[in-house]
Amino acid sequence: MSIFNEDLPQKQNSTHIIGADLTLLSVDELTARINILSAEIERLEGEKEKKSAGRKAAENLFRTR
Repeated sequence: MSIFNEDLPQKQNSTHIIGADLTLLSVDELTARINILSAEIERLEGEKEKKSAGRKAAENLFRTR
């Protein structure tokens, strides 16, 4: 008897690779990935808004002089 239980399913990595095969993922795993990616999209959009606001402020500063 082995000290490792090879019969247990391997835990999949929680990261998502763009273009990876999704056929082996369960509905729960797909939902989890969608939630992770949705949160990342929100984070990216927030950063984009911050940078856009900073850029607009800089443009306005140089236009007024």
